[in-house]
Amino acid sequence: MLSPKRVRHRKVQRGNMPGNATRGNTVVFGEYGLVALDRMWITNRQIEAARVAMNRHVKRGGKLWIRIFPDKPYTKKPAETRMGKGKGAPEYWVAVVKPGTVMFELGGIEKKLAEEAMILAGAKLPIKTRFVARSDFELGA
Repeated sequence: MLSPKRVRHRKVQRGNMPGNATRGNTVVFGEYGLVALDRMWITNRQIEAARVAMNRHVKRGGKLWIRIFPDKPYTKKPAETRMGKGKGAPEYWVAVVKPGTVMFELGGIEKKLAEEAMILAGAKLPIKTRFVARSDFELGA
């Protein structure tokens, strides 16, 4: 599963996610992409589940790019612990995703197969997603 090799701070604050994605919002590497329509934290397990679903559907044909990376630690306090005593220990890693972020890209396969694979991957994610092609961005849509 994806996780950073090292981080500057072991625990980080929650932050906020206003607005739409200004970076990573176009298909750059492949011909097809999966775009987020909601804002949410996507866990490393969810990214891995979507990746496995896509690779299995395309039977390891073509090339897959993962455009998001879980670099934010999610902390949690143990169950049945009283309030106070500081912040909990890091549990897992999340990627911050805003509306318009291209999360996955596929290339080297036909459009119908790519769309089916992206729909399967979108079902593994907790947000609404949309299948896009690189030609959609070139026309300025």
